Amino acid sequence: MDIEKTASIAFERVKGISELYNRLLLVAGPVASGKTTLLRRMSALSGYPMLNVGMELSRQMLELTERQRIIELPKRLEDLISGRGSHVVLLDNTEFLFLSDLKQDALALLKGASRNHTMVVSWLGTCDHEHLQFGTPDHREFKTYSRSGLELIELRR
Repeated sequence: MDIEKTASIAFERVKGISELYNRLLLVAGPVASGKTTLLRRMSALSGYPMLNVGMELSRQMLELTERQRIIELPKRLEDLISGRGSHVVLLDNTEFLFLSDLKQDALALLKGASRNHTMVVSWLGTCDHEHLQFGTPDHREFKTYSRSGLELIELRR
């Protein structure tokens, strides 16, 4: 992967989604495909804040009961993103949002948050012409979504 070229493409895509209802750009790829590297490079070049969603949310929700976590997750995610004070936010390690115990539709959460913020989000999974998948079929939280209406950059190993 040419990180500079891919970052350039991603910046152009960010400009293109800035006026959409859902300002969400997913960077999809399997483990070790360069998602985090791309987000770090974008942050270094632009100053956009990069959030480790799994680390931040798990830390915030550690003391909550299971029921409280389910209720609080959407608000905590929105507060985490809003607290960065940037019109574009880069989200990494989003696997936390897919935990089955949280009983959430992770893509719906991300779409909801992207109504108020332009977001570039790492997505552990793959896509084809019609579908976006989270994880692999043997993964506990494996999910398949329609690709329709989603802005994607696909990375491969």
